[in-house]
Amino acid sequence: MIVITGAAGFIGSVVAGKLNGKGISKLVLVDDFSRKDKESNFISKQYHQLVDRNVFFAWFNEHASHINYVVHLGARTDTTEFNRDILDELNLEYTKSVWRLCTQFKIPLIYASSAATYGLGEFGYSENETNIFKLKPLNPYGESKNEFDKWALKETSQPPFWAGLKFFNVYGPNEYHKARMASVIFHSFHQIKNTGKVKLFKSHRPDFEDGKQLRDFVYVKDVADVIAFLIANKPDSGIYNLGTGQARSFYDLAKATFTALNLKPSIEFIDTPLDIRDKYQYFTEADMTKLRSAGYPGIFTTLEDGVKDYVTNYLVEKKYF
Repeated sequence: MIVITGAAGFIGSVVAGKLNGKGISKLVLVDDFSRKDKESNFISKQYHQLVDRNVFFAWFNEHASHINYVVHLGARTDTTEFNRDILDELNLEYTKSVWRLCTQFKIPLIYASSAATYGLGEFGYSENETNIFKLKPLNPYGESKNEFDKWALKETSQPPFWAGLKFFNVYGPNEYHKARMASVIFHSFHQIKNTGKVKLFKSHRPDFEDGKQLRDFVYVKDVADVIAFLIANKPDSGIYNLGTGQARSFYDLAKATFTALNLKPSIEFIDTPLDIRDKYQYFTEADMTKLRSAGYPGIFTTLEDGVKDYVTNYLVEKKYF
């Protein structure tokens, strides 16, 4: 039995769908299932049981002997959240409790970290342990993720296998409920449908042209494939980057969205909002050496192919994976 927390959310629901596609249906899906805007993410999935996140620990203690794996993706993922108490509760303390249960009952664990931990990238984008203790995230969300990574690395009591995944800019189906935190592809699609153009942030640095800020955009289906690989293979425990290893510009992303809709690009540049301007990452690119060294053989979807699949097969028809 595989437990997936955050299973009604974006990445969690796609992971459940990918595992279903591999013939794995004995899944326990954990989330706050009261939100109707996330219902379509899990309603068609094959699963053994739904468990509310508030009773998950009690359920875990009762059913631990039947659990083979925990994929902990549940978190507060709003990068504009500045209530540290909420982030400490949901991203730090909740994850520590999951870790301790997996350690106690000797159950392998995968959990979600984030590329937000890298801050401005002044220490590079390698997930080596020495680097992690130097990082300076730009917001409380990134800090909460980095604090758990540091805590995990210092723990002497660990699950039999564990992997913390530093997700870079994940995009793809099942993010309809994420509002402002949805991917730029999602927002670009709706801007094109509503106005015929896309608005991108201007650059406020002389070394970057407008729209040429770079991010490592990774398709959510590829993320799910990596998680399925880790479940099946259990390489060395530790923290792993999960991007493509190739940074692309927001201009490329917007252009690919227009192309997927068979339209000519129409792009307008606007000022980056003041509340995020000094916390805005201009470049991220995952060093994927560690995952490749662990034997991961998959080829990551190109930005153009990922955007085309997402736009034409999901956004146009508002379908779910």
